[in-house]
Amino acid sequence: MDHARIDGELLDIAQAFKDSSVQEVLDELDHQLVGLQEVKTRIREIAAFLLVDRLRREVGLTAERPVLHMCFTGRPGTGKTTVAMRMAQILHRLGYIRRDHLVVATRDDLVGQYVGHTAPKTKDVLKKAMGGLLFIDEAYYLYRRENERDYGQETIEILLQVMEQQREGLVVILAGYKERMDEFFRSNPGMRSRVAHHLDFPDFTPDELEQIAEMMLGQQMYFFTQPAREAFRAYLTRRMALPDFANARSVRNAIDRIKLRHANRIYSGSGPATREDLARIDATDILKSRVFQDLPGDPPSGEPAGAPSRVGERGKNAI
Repeated sequence: MDHARIDGELLDIAQAFKDSSVQEVLDELDHQLVGLQEVKTRIREIAAFLLVDRLRREVGLTAERPVLHMCFTGRPGTGKTTVAMRMAQILHRLGYIRRDHLVVATRDDLVGQYVGHTAPKTKDVLKKAMGGLLFIDEAYYLYRRENERDYGQETIEILLQVMEQQREGLVVILAGYKERMDEFFRSNPGMRSRVAHHLDFPDFTPDELEQIAEMMLGQQMYFFTQPAREAFRAYLTRRMALPDFANARSVRNAIDRIKLRHANRIYSGSGPATREDLARIDATDILKSRVFQDLPGDPPSGEPAGAPSRVGERGKNAI
């Protein structure tokens, strides 16, 4: 059992960590997300830092409240929103935010289209998020430098003020593609100085994506046959080479399309179906995907022209 002694007082660190129930959140994160070991390690480090910071306050080792604003970088479908949800739980359980509450926003939610429209929109979102965590996806779109009449700078100025002056009331996570976020911070150094933690979410490997697919199917009580598993592996190879591949998000959409083909096969078949038939995914349910048709320049049906603009929305990467 870990202990710490301060001015003769013995503190039970392990018990304090147990009482916070943070380990439950970390365990859920491990169970829910495949891979992302470096991200999970950083989350544990942040949780440990905050626990020790809280204990220091309890024994009179006063200090300024730590800066908790963060930046999550990575391509779509790499788990940024899921980790943000868990981070809100951790911050709440350790007493750094009043509510276990996550608000997701994009430029459209924050920036107005005419004079006098932006400030009320931004303040309304901040009001909804206050006491919890605000997740701003594709934050680099807040200000478009090429447009002289863009009102995004007003949003940035309001955010900067709130992030600095109301650190006890709100934690902000800025998210998006790494290269674009780096450029955003270069253009807005005041924003960079207010962000304490930068976490990069790498793309999933093919093996990890297969594991994610198996996990999704298991949760919905389906299963791959071995030929289907091999067909899905071939599908992933082709799908990952297409534009706008969105990691776990594209896998989720692929599973949805596979289930549709499976249902159509069962419905169109002659004779009764067994319980196993209703759960078994065959190779034919996968091989009918358009990614196997080798159509040059023709993406899968329903594929969007760009990455989804809202974290809460699932791109229609129909496969």
